[in-house]
Amino acid sequence: MAQTLYDKIWDNHVVYSDEKSELSLLYIDRHYIHEVTSPQAFDGLRINKRKVRRPDLTFATVDHNVPTTDRSLPIVDQVSSLQIKTLENNCKEFGISLFDMNDKYQGIVHVIGPELGLTLPGSTIVCGDSHTSTHGAFGSLAFGIGTSEVEHVLATQCLWMKKSKNFEIVLNGGLKNKHCISSKDVILNIIRQIGTSGGSGSVIEYKGDYISSLSMEKRMTICNMSIEGGARAGLIAPDDTTFDYLRGRIFSPTNESFEQLVQDWKDLRSDNGAKYDRTFSINIDDLAPQVTWGTNPSMTVDVDSVVPSPDEYSKGNDEEKKSAIKALQYMDLEPGVQITDIHVDRVFIGSCTNARLEDLIEASEIVKGRKVSSAVKAMVVPGSQQVKLAAEKLGLDKIFINAGFEWREPGCSMCLGMNPDILQVGERCASTSNRNFEGRQGAGGRTHLVSPMMAAAAAIAGKFVDVREWI
Repeated sequence: MAQTLYDKIWDNHVVYSDEKSELSLLYIDRHYIHEVTSPQAFDGLRINKRKVRRPDLTFATVDHNVPTTDRSLPIVDQVSSLQIKTLENNCKEFGISLFDMNDKYQGIVHVIGPELGLTLPGSTIVCGDSHTSTHGAFGSLAFGIGTSEVEHVLATQCLWMKKSKNFEIVLNGGLKNKHCISSKDVILNIIRQIGTSGGSGSVIEYKGDYISSLSMEKRMTICNMSIEGGARAGLIAPDDTTFDYLRGRIFSPTNESFEQLVQDWKDLRSDNGAKYDRTFSINIDDLAPQVTWGTNPSMTVDVDSVVPSPDEYSKGNDEEKKSAIKALQYMDLEPGVQITDIHVDRVFIGSCTNARLEDLIEASEIVKGRKVSSAVKAMVVPGSQQVKLAAEKLGLDKIFINAGFEWREPGCSMCLGMNPDILQVGERCASTSNRNFEGRQGAGGRTHLVSPMMAAAAAIAGKFVDVREWI
């Protein structure tokens, strides 16, 4: 029987299935943890006098709470300091590898997993973080879990799950403005079309010539925001681009072992005739740069358009209309306002969505030779120490600093209001992160999601601009 990629990975990891409950016990190949969602899980192990089942398959980093400024200074926020110290103690007690604040491999968990070669095709990966879907770019089944599930995986290396549905999204056409349009624009447009619940109960497999043409870093951006479309996970079948990316990385299998695995990984693709519960096709020929105007990622429009009216956005859905009205009030916007007339106070280039080397290179090409608007405070936060080092070797730090950007240390930073990098009440931010919820970047802060190129251009102009006119 023809199988989808999701079916194959699922079947390869089922330890036991209970037909009555429709739950299956799934073996987990990699467990990533950070300082925020793990403390209670370790406490649960102690209370029940349990050990970590496979510490060799568990990897920890600090990312959510770490300061992105001078790390030789004490951490001012006591909660952040406590969570970081607690993770250090837990990893030491239970024998888990930790990339701490001073480690050369420290970074955002969804950046370092792939770049270190820990994320491999066909594997199951979990983390107490919703954007674990990022790793699906490698043809791995990766998804976020709750703290109680973190404890279960630590103790058993398995997880009870109900199988999701198969959702196929095919991206047709080729971008006419491929030097101005990024994978961030593509995934924002997908969410705009399917909605924030469009992928509910499903694992999305992204397919088509456009996907095949993408680098691994761009594929990660697509899969990263699958969760914003309501999906459990996102998947892209591995190919030569995947194998070339992984070959020779720190934790990747070596030499002959790696090449033998490649032969197995080549079978990790959906069979001809495999059936999906839902299929959706998008033509991206004429895609424009995307900008969110509201308080969820589906509230997105083309940069050369206007803020929509609630009636236009909701299309007769009363709940959607109420949501749009509330969003406009929170964002302090009026229908009909040109997107390019919206001014910004802050610009954030970073997060597990867009803080990889390619993202920084694209942004730097916009910034080079220009200056940040005097009305804007802009910052660049690399996704990992390795990204930061590679960027500095290319001189990107100097380009950003000379333009007036702050060049920071790696971490989740302004993606979420869990560290000192937050918006003040009423501040408007062009952000390369993945969520624009109310208060996400700080209480009362207003977030517009954009690509790294669009964020860089907004920093220079002090407002949103159509980056196609700059390139």
